Amino acid sequence: MAEKLFDLTGKVAVVTGAGANGGLGHALALGLARFGADVAVPDIDEAGSRITAQEVAALGRKSLAFRCDVSDPEEVERLFAEVDRVFGKVDILINNAFAFPSRARPHELSLDALHKTLEVSLVGYFLCAQQAIRRMLAQGAGGSIVNISSIAGASGLGRGNFPYSMAKGGVNQLTKELAVEYAGQGIRVNAILPAQILTQGFKRWMADPKTFNPALHQRLKDGIPQNRLLEPEEFVGPAVFLCSDAASAVTGVLLPVDGGNLALNAGGSHTWLAAPGEGTGTGNK
Repeated sequence: MAEKLFDLTGKVAVVTGAGANGGLGHALALGLARFGADVAVPDIDEAGSRITAQEVAALGRKSLAFRCDVSDPEEVERLFAEVDRVFGKVDILINNAFAFPSRARPHELSLDALHKTLEVSLVGYFLCAQQAIRRMLAQGAGGSIVNISSIAGASGLGRGNFPYSMAKGGVNQLTKELAVEYAGQGIRVNAILPAQILTQGFKRWMADPKTFNPALHQRLKDGIPQNRLLEPEEFVGPAVFLCSDAASAVTGVLLPVDGGNLALNAGGSHTWLAAPGEGTGTGNK
């Protein structure tokens, strides 16, 4: 039956950055659990990880809370050793953890800030993927890796996004290379490219008058043809699809989930300019 294509029952997933005090990883962990997966929810925020694990368990799925800094190879090894002990296998990995330093123009950016961003948001993805792939190969049943990238990895954003964009561009190529390397062993590797998501961290940024203002909010919406920012729960469907048998022939794909952002030419607009004395042609503002 069609609904079985998206059934994750019996699968074990690891979702990094899944603490309840975050946003996207939390939504994805609960989404996979609702579709039947058991879920490990590592996060550098140990308390947030415990909350998410409790919520996964409340859905009737086995869960694992674990404090992990994905930029530390030893901590990543300990994480996957604990996954082995608790679950005995890994079928799905969602790389979601990231670091975003204080915004700075590239010529003023410190090397430490650049390194920190790359170590968490790119090298950390590789470290987790490496551990997951080793287990998927040993299991001989394939698997699915979904890397959370960004529109920042496909186009320039400015406004101090430089190190984050560098990392996400690397994630896109990491995705393609791993997809090609392991397609023959049934391991699929894809990426999701979000536009701006209303996570708790993003909401805090929006609420800070030192870093955000109404004009910037409107600028962000102007870049999204759907004329709104995105909600974390809107990524559950795309992620479940990529992790499920419904996507059995899908690998190496960079999937924008961005309200149309990357489809919009930099000089384009999702609004119609009104002729003198007339209203807008679409009702968009």
